[in-house]
Amino acid sequence: MNKIYIFGHQKPDTDSVTSAIALSYLKNQLGLNTEPRVLGDIAKETSFVLDYFGVKAPAVLNDVKLQLKDLNYHKNLFLDECASIKETYDFMLEKGITGVPLVNSKKKFTGLITLKGIIKSLISGDTDTLDTSYDNILKVLDGKEILRFDDEIKGSIMAAAYRSTTILNTISLKEDDILIVGDRHSIIEYAVESRVKLIIVVGEGYIKEEHLEIAKKNHVNVIYTAKSTFHTAKSIGLSNYIRTLNTNDRPYTFEEDYYYDDFLMKTSKLKHNNYPIIGRGGICKGLIRITEITEKNRKKVILVDHNEAEQSVDGLEEAEIIEVVDHHKVGSISTNNPIDFRIMTVGCTNTIIHKMYKENHIEIPNQIAGLMLSGILSDTLALTSPTTTDLDREVVNELSTKLGIDYNQYAMEMFKAGSSLKGKTEEEVINTDIKLFQKEDSRFAVSQIFTLNYEEVLEKKEKYLEVIEHIVKDKEYRFVVFLITDIIRNGSYLLYSSEATEILETLFEMEEVPQGYYVDGWVSRKKQVVPLLMDMIH
Repeated sequence: MNKIYIFGHQKPDTDSVTSAIALSYLKNQLGLNTEPRVLGDIAKETSFVLDYFGVKAPAVLNDVKLQLKDLNYHKNLFLDECASIKETYDFMLEKGITGVPLVNSKKKFTGLITLKGIIKSLISGDTDTLDTSYDNILKVLDGKEILRFDDEIKGSIMAAAYRSTTILNTISLKEDDILIVGDRHSIIEYAVESRVKLIIVVGEGYIKEEHLEIAKKNHVNVIYTAKSTFHTAKSIGLSNYIRTLNTNDRPYTFEEDYYYDDFLMKTSKLKHNNYPIIGRGGICKGLIRITEITEKNRKKVILVDHNEAEQSVDGLEEAEIIEVVDHHKVGSISTNNPIDFRIMTVGCTNTIIHKMYKENHIEIPNQIAGLMLSGILSDTLALTSPTTTDLDREVVNELSTKLGIDYNQYAMEMFKAGSSLKGKTEEEVINTDIKLFQKEDSRFAVSQIFTLNYEEVLEKKEKYLEVIEHIVKDKEYRFVVFLITDIIRNGSYLLYSSEATEILETLFEMEEVPQGYYVDGWVSRKKQVVPLLMDMIH
């Protein structure tokens, strides 16, 4: 069963991380194979939560782009480089392919052989030598083992076509010679005494016992085949190791993690059809043939706490979205097929997931209950945010009772852990939780942090404003608004780019909105801030 990745938005907050973990556990209990992931670094508040309940942080998911390993290519299709030329040719005919990767004994890729390369080599290559195994010769010649002293056979091929006296008087047999001979016993005797590498007795021929004894003494290999001298001489070269063919082909290979769109771009210039696929350590995984690429196993994903493509993982358009669980407005996500799309007007995604546990009668383990509680408290500012619903309160009461936790006290510990800006640059603070929004052609971003010490940010106001202006220019946004939300006062201080000046002055009906302006009650980016900014954009 293919794995399904479950993840939240690009700037992971406590709700998006904990809801991915909670939903993954639920789905796995229902028989799916899922894995929670995150799209970026874990925030301090979330790290506190995971440590508090002893849960390992999900791994980072860089992208869900289609890779070569996601294609239905010829997986595990390759041949040992010690296969014979004939075996290779028969293999390609059987599989209906024009090329095959070669591997060594450890399955590491060593080369690519094609039908074109075989034909070219057989026509113009060296047909007088042999470099192969005893077994390959037996298979190609349908031979019978008479004497075997060597598993590897290497030498020069010679057929006893001359008169016996001519051979005996003019030809000097050597220890690396491979002799094809019929019932010419004087030549056989000469060969075994010369300690040739191999004697192939053909047709109706046979070898006398006294000659066999000499062959044994001198370690001469002997094979018998019923084939004629002509057929044997013509076929024996096909028993050569396939690796011996020097086709001069340049094998273009690709790693299995290579992106599919990059592969298409590269191969459009190479204009070959066969491409070996290589895994870790040079291990051959199989063969991709351009003319046979049809089915693609797109990565399957479930989105939580977002449904905007701009806030999601890179390559989302190449994946298959099978489900969305969210509590935000309907965004820009589109799919080719109907999916489960669950959005509720609640303060937190975990509230929806809690409802899904109840619907499916799945018991919630304490660790998961702790994560869900944390997500809801984080997103609703301990139930004080205007996004909070009665269902959020009901779930918090149930989970805190189950865990024996005073949720108000716990929430303050969590906020305190997460609100520390120690060691962070101004850019890191702003990018901790920044989200992109769009209305028609206008793209703008709203960043938000929750803190118990807003003065720490406002003291460095000018530096933060420099970063904000840089983001607008670098990302080509219309404007950026930065919310410094005071958890205690239940309101936010505003820092904004110059492009937002007119919008905010109109919004607040003020001639000038000072940087660091405090807006009482502004704590929800989703429900309070973004809708008002959207209305101001024309």
